[in-house]
Amino acid sequence: MDLQIDDFYKDCAAGLLALYQAFPRKIALYVEDLIGREEPDEFGLPSKRHQSCLGALLWLADEGYLRYESTIQYDALDQAVLSEKGFLRLSRGLPHAVRDDEPLPASVRRVCASLAHQLREAIASGHSERVARLARLLFDGASDIA
Repeated sequence: MDLQIDDFYKDCAAGLLALYQAFPRKIALYVEDLIGREEPDEFGLPSKRHQSCLGALLWLADEGYLRYESTIQYDALDQAVLSEKGFLRLSRGLPHAVRDDEPLPASVRRVCASLAHQLREAIASGHSERVARLARLLFDGASDIA
């Protein structure tokens, strides 16, 4: 089983959600804030888990989901912000995310149906398969939904 892929999806979602919460401000996006404290190895290098999370954030930047000015050693991306692509993907509504029979105001329905809200709930519930499914929707550019 490829457990690192589940971690990748969770790291990507957590990093993008942190930027979504701060949008449009630029922030320092610390790996430790996303995955918790990881002890360095015997040589003082970041753990593989820490390196994987940083790698996921750098991949997101390479793929155009976020921008940043520099790295802070192996610890963070400095002056990070969502790109237009990242913002639009996270804020788009997912069909059937909110039941039609729920009497909610349009603004609440829009927020609750957003991919960002759905990802946040999946992470909070610890439902790794749902996080993976939603992250794949995030990365699937062909499925842009209004």
